[in-house]
Amino acid sequence: MPLLADYAITPDVFDVASYASEEVCGLSLELIREPMLTEGLVRDLRAGEWRGLFADDGRPWHRKGKELVKKLATQSRLIGFQPALPAAPIDDLGWCEEALATHDTLAFTGGVITTESGKNANADDDRVARIDRLGNAKWWVARSPSVRLPRTLAGYTEHLGPILRCSNSILFIDPHLDPAQVRYREFGALIEMAGNRAPTPALEIHRVCYEGSGRERQLPLQRDGAYFRNRFGMELGGRLGAAGLQVEVFIWDDFHDRYLISNLVGVSLPNGFDTTNNVNDITTWSRLGRGERDNVQREFERASHRHVLRDRFTVP
Repeated sequence: MPLLADYAITPDVFDVASYASEEVCGLSLELIREPMLTEGLVRDLRAGEWRGLFADDGRPWHRKGKELVKKLATQSRLIGFQPALPAAPIDDLGWCEEALATHDTLAFTGGVITTESGKNANADDDRVARIDRLGNAKWWVARSPSVRLPRTLAGYTEHLGPILRCSNSILFIDPHLDPAQVRYREFGALIEMAGNRAPTPALEIHRVCYEGSGRERQLPLQRDGAYFRNRFGMELGGRLGAAGLQVEVFIWDDFHDRYLISNLVGVSLPNGFDTTNNVNDITTWSRLGRGERDNVQREFERASHRHVLRDRFTVP
């Protein structure tokens, strides 16, 4: 299961009347609050109509439910989905049907969270789970702070796809990232996944100023001040332009660890963004806590003075 998964939640999950008591409703909402705000995305069904339901006080929405929806919106974790069914839902079961219909547009990496009545109406559908029995859903149990995956474009796409498609800002941090090298030849296809959408995400690439290691280390900027500008521009310029993207590249004096940092999640990638054709070449990625993610992002801000900036440019 990807480190960032997407879900749909039927409105009755937030309705006190769906539970034995207001306390039970609040406890149920606590079960999903942290996962949604640290490792999840929620489908805002019918182009925002789902979110609009909670602005209406016609139903006894639980205070914690309204707060969760507000935080999801603030953190850009509500992902708008165009209507999937011809008619708008008239009840909670209809919203469940609408959620399941969006699966045909883009398959869930998570599933649909609903109440007892919603699950009873979809008893044989493994994509649907009732909030008080999420432990019975394979997709919920499969959640993990780390994943093992092949170092292939297909493996990276599966696990980074939701992040690249939905994040507002993304930092690719890899000391040796060079799209002109064979081992990074598929990076362009990866970064393209962030494109062709509005608003355009803010993209950054961070790498070091040298090539090689030990006695083989070279400082190409000393002989050619445009060395990295040319390599990144020739390899990525056309692809990024076609996808409506622009990336800011930072060339630093030195650093070691590799990450992908976005406004939604931070991921530690020990081998960075290079790929192979060997499906048996496996790596392990780990999701960072919010504090660690923010700390890494601050490390690569110019004001931090943790590293010395050698060059900075945009592509295209």
